[in-house]
Amino acid sequence: MDLSVVHQGVHKLRKKRRPGRGIGSGMGKTATRGYKGQKSRAGAKTPIALHEGGQNPMIRRVGKRGFNNNTFRKRWAVVNVGDLDACFPSGGEVNEAKLRQVGLVKGVYDGVRILGNGDVAKSYKITANYVSQSATEKINAKGGSIQLLPPPKKPVRNKMRPRKPKQA
Repeated sequence: MDLSVVHQGVHKLRKKRRPGRGIGSGMGKTATRGYKGQKSRAGAKTPIALHEGGQNPMIRRVGKRGFNNNTFRKRWAVVNVGDLDACFPSGGEVNEAKLRQVGLVKGVYDGVRILGNGDVAKSYKITANYVSQSATEKINAKGGSIQLLPPPKKPVRNKMRPRKPKQA
């Protein structure tokens, strides 16, 4: 074998077949689409994943009543009192920003809740949205302090639409 024969029969730049360009394209009259049916027509799209053929689709069979409060639910970062000893010095401030720095809070939350699991060996200045009763007792017993953050303000009602007068 010599180098003049090595690449014989290998076509790296082979042109791709172009269906729908007539008889001479090698794809024939129907251009690989077959003869009849939805997929042989021009502009016909294949059905989406939820398409169920002739039967009544699931999205129309299932009722659409009811209400779900998950959209408006608050998501809280939960931190136990026992976890604070390893991360904070005695008399240290504990708030959401510091908890994120230390790594006790990760992710997106609406606020922080301090719960009473574990033992407290140091005193802390805690600022949180909610502190459980058992956590409050343990922190106050060690001489710590707790400051609760106020809840968010209620939304202002639409003043363009007057309220109905109360019936006496």
